Amino acid sequence: MIVEERMRTFINSLDAGNTPFLDELERSALSEGVPIIRKEMQSFIKTLLALKKPQRILEVGTAVGFSTLLMCEYSQPEMHITTIENYEKRIPKARENFRRAGCESQITFLEGDAGQILKELSGAYDLIFMDAAKGQYIHWLPDVVRLLAPGGVLMSDNVLQEGELIESHYLVERRNRTIYKRMREYLYELKHHPQLMTSIIPLGDGVSLSVKEEV
Repeated sequence: MIVEERMRTFINSLDAGNTPFLDELERSALSEGVPIIRKEMQSFIKTLLALKKPQRILEVGTAVGFSTLLMCEYSQPEMHITTIENYEKRIPKARENFRRAGCESQITFLEGDAGQILKELSGAYDLIFMDAAKGQYIHWLPDVVRLLAPGGVLMSDNVLQEGELIESHYLVERRNRTIYKRMREYLYELKHHPQLMTSIIPLGDGVSLSVKEEV
């Protein structure tokens, strides 16, 4: 926990919630143990969408489509989102949720390995949201930066690993050391990348926000 629980609870108690459909989808996902973005992250994304007004969004990590549909709901009507998911069991559920929400025309849903798909994509995205296999962020970064439009925003979720990143390597459980090492490398690269200006924010489980320099 990187934010004191009482503070987190207080902040979330002020939240006005989402649409009834999204609130139902959130309850369903949580009851089934499906990881979705936290309340405070939902609020942060909605605020960012209001500021940035992106036309093209790329999401890496669809899960059951909650964050996809949140971005559809709180973006401009002409916005289009491309979202990538590799976990076969969640793909049919996401498709069904897109259909139920009536947002299929705004969404391009790509199934398969994100690393391979990112290499094949082209174009420029105003916002890229990464919320998938955290140990792969560092490997995906070159293609993500290539796909990000000048002035575009890269938002990466769950980057502080419940605070474990500040611990000594020797205090981290052996099974977690690879992701620990890769995430520290990723955050360093974000902060030192010549094309990115990055802030790392202790929100939820940590979020990094990077802006690509204008050409």
